[in-house]
Amino acid sequence: MEQFSPADIFYILDTANSFKEISSRSIKKVPTLRGKTIVNFFFEPSTRTRLSFEIAAKRMSADTFNISASTSSAQKGETLIDTARNLQAMNPDIIIIRHSSSGAPALLTRHIQSAIINAGDGTHEHPSQALLDLMTVRERKGEIDGLKIAIVGDIAHSRVAHSDILAFSKLGAEVRVAGPATFMPPHLEMLGAKVCDSVRDAVTDADVVMALRIQQERQDDPLIPTLREYSRFYGINSELLQYARPDALIMHPGPVNRGVEMNPDVADGERSVILEQVTNGVAVRMALLYLVMGGEGNS
Repeated sequence: MEQFSPADIFYILDTANSFKEISSRSIKKVPTLRGKTIVNFFFEPSTRTRLSFEIAAKRMSADTFNISASTSSAQKGETLIDTARNLQAMNPDIIIIRHSSSGAPALLTRHIQSAIINAGDGTHEHPSQALLDLMTVRERKGEIDGLKIAIVGDIAHSRVAHSDILAFSKLGAEVRVAGPATFMPPHLEMLGAKVCDSVRDAVTDADVVMALRIQQERQDDPLIPTLREYSRFYGINSELLQYARPDALIMHPGPVNRGVEMNPDVADGERSVILEQVTNGVAVRMALLYLVMGGEGNS
């Protein structure tokens, strides 16, 4: 999200909106990317991101191929660059990569000719998630400018948090963050976020409340005493939401750990737009594939 201007973001969102209705057709298929080859190259587990990129490509008639680290030559000691160069030799048009190392997608752009889409890199960014979050809020609220966005949880290890802070701030929203001190990285203000002393401060009068999963796989040592204690002080529940605006949206990038970062009644409540986020993820990723290929073809 760092490289996008507000105009770029709105252009992507408008394109995604034009693609969204394709998913509601009886025949969910257009020839927009017929003949194009797209490789999903995921070094980390994924359900929503990987599947939605694959569905997005198939709905535009592209040929898609999935590779995971466990089934690639990375298990035999091959480097990321060598693996990517071998993929390049097969002439794919787009490589979608998720990697545990921050900067891995940017590294590949310096070594291969295929277009690269970042599906999440380490603790750095998850740009397509931020775009689908923007799309969901924009659909429900009309405008982003002037909204108060509360992001609660493991900010330090969350690439979603970093991308969302950049994205919502660029479009004029006030982004507040809260979480345990061990989950708060330094210099968040430089990204555009306001660091709050408590979750209550963050959600007071908020238009959007987003909970984040604890990224235990990125922590060498536990950074909180217990999950029960975390839920007690930082979990999103109905009592806490009384301080937010009555029409506040409840969001989560998934997967939701029910009873930890969010109570089930909140996750399944009428203000929750978690499943709408998933639906919009397909439209956003269709737009990204379309625009990366230069907007070729007709939808």
